[in-house]
Amino acid sequence: MSEPIKFRPHHFLCSLGFQGKGYSPEFTQNMYEIVVERLRAKGGDEEVIQTVGLSDDICGPCPKRRGRLCTEQSKIKSLDRAHAAALKLKPNEQLTWGEAKARIKANVPSGHLSEICKGCQWLEYGLCETALAELHAEA
Repeated sequence: MSEPIKFRPHHFLCSLGFQGKGYSPEFTQNMYEIVVERLRAKGGDEEVIQTVGLSDDICGPCPKRRGRLCTEQSKIKSLDRAHAAALKLKPNEQLTWGEAKARIKANVPSGHLSEICKGCQWLEYGLCETALAELHAEA
């Protein structure tokens, strides 16, 4: 069994909405490997994710990462706080991707991202909102 994927709280919804775009080619490739090749792959709902408070497995090659922090740390901390509250995530909690999607579906109604994702540069593109609506439409 592989090690748990480490996620900051806001990366749960980022992973849901990921469509192959990112901050740099290296960042995008890394996120593709995590999201598409692991979480969205056959059996991906069983992948275990552990919540962390600083940089995580997605942040690794991000050009904005500075050690365990971000050049936009106050904004990222605010996003993490809002997402942790919305998803009822605890520090170092472990859950599967399937459990995470169920928690997103139960706690984040469509149209709610403008509140919990306030300040995110990706919000305006609607990728996450579309993915959230698709999740809610699943049986």
